[in-house]
Amino acid sequence: MKIHEYQGKELLRKFGVSVPEGRIAFTPDEAYSTAKELGGTVVVKAQIHAGGRGKGGGVKVCKTADEAREAAKKMLHWNLVTHQTGPEGKEVKKVLIEKGCEIAKELYLGMVLDRATARVTIMASREGGVEIEEVASKHPEKIFKMAVDPAVGFQGYQGRELGFGLGLDKELVGKFVKFVGGLYNAYVSCDCSLAEINPLVITKSSDLLALDAKINFDDNAFYRHKEFEELRDLDEEDPSEMEAKKHDLNYISLNGNIGCMVNGAGLAMATMDIIKLCGGEPANFLDVGGGATKENVAAAFKIILRDSKVKAILINIFGGIVKCDMVADGIVSAAREMHVKVPLVVRLQGTNVDAGRKILAGSGLNIIAADGFAEAAEKAVKSI
Repeated sequence: MKIHEYQGKELLRKFGVSVPEGRIAFTPDEAYSTAKELGGTVVVKAQIHAGGRGKGGGVKVCKTADEAREAAKKMLHWNLVTHQTGPEGKEVKKVLIEKGCEIAKELYLGMVLDRATARVTIMASREGGVEIEEVASKHPEKIFKMAVDPAVGFQGYQGRELGFGLGLDKELVGKFVKFVGGLYNAYVSCDCSLAEINPLVITKSSDLLALDAKINFDDNAFYRHKEFEELRDLDEEDPSEMEAKKHDLNYISLNGNIGCMVNGAGLAMATMDIIKLCGGEPANFLDVGGGATKENVAAAFKIILRDSKVKAILINIFGGIVKCDMVADGIVSAAREMHVKVPLVVRLQGTNVDAGRKILAGSGLNIIAADGFAEAAEKAVKSI
C-alpha cells in the first residue's frame, strides 16, 4: 500500500528522521494561513501517489503566503500529469505546505528488500533529485549498496561506509549514520516494502533533511498494523484493484488491450511475456489463485471487462486444485451476464479439462479455443 508524502514524513518523524516542518492543506485559504504561520519561503507540493511531480508542475517554491495561496489554487482539483500517472493524470485534492530550506547538496537514500539475498538493502547515491532508475541505467557505479544482516540489524560501520562513499565530511557522517538508522528502524518496524528519500538534502547549516518521502507498506503484514488502514487514500486506489481484493484476486492494471485471466503468478507472468512476444500488450496482471471458486472466476472476468481498453481476453488456466470445468462454468456465467462483445480466447489444460471444454463448446458463446500456450497468445493478438 502506498501513502502520501506528508503521511510518510509524519511516520518518519516518530523514528527520529529529520523532516521539514509542514502541514497539509485542502483549500487555498488553508495554504495561505499555514504559509503565514511558517513564515518566509515555503514549498507547495501536490499530494498524489506518483513520482515526477516537480517536472509536472506539482511543486512550487513560494516566497510569500499570497504566492502559496495562488499556487494551491492552481494545483487543487487539477489533473497533474507525470510519467507515472499516464496521460490521464491524477486529480490533486490536497497540498503539503512546507517550510523552505537552503540546500547545499542533494543525495539519494532508499531501502528495499533484495529477494536474492533475503535482506534489506540500503541504496545511496550522490545523484539526489534524479530518478534512481535513470541513475541505475546510465551510471550504475554511482549507486552504493549495503545489505543488512537481519540477525544483527543496521550497524554504525555500515552507515559510515556509505557516508564516506558519498563524500560526506566527518561531522556529517555521524548525522548520516543516525539518519539511516532511523530510516532502517522505520522500514523494519512498519513492515515497509519501500522507503525512499529523494532528495535527502544537506542544508547550508550542515543538517540532513528528508525533502521527500516515499513509503510503501507490505499489505501481507497488515494484520500487525491495523492502524495503517486509516492512511489509505481510496481516491488514489484503482477501483478495479480494490474490487479484486474483495474477492481474494491478485489484480494489477496495465496499459495494454489484451485482458488476462490466469491461475498462478508464474503462469500469469509468462502469459504476459508471450503476449508481448507475439506483438500484443497485456491490459492487466490477474491471478485467480490456486483455490479459486466459480464465483471468484466470474468476478475476475467482470473486473477485466470493466476496463474500456480491453479489446480481447485471453484466459489461460492450468487445472490442478482449480478444476477446468469449474473455471468454464464461471466464464460462461460471467460472459452471459456481461454480454461479452470482445474476442474471448480460452486455453484450458489439466484437471477435468474435457468437461471444461465441453461446457465452453456448448455455451453458444463465441469462444476461440486454443490448446497450446503460444497458440492462445497468437490468437488473442490476431483477434483484435
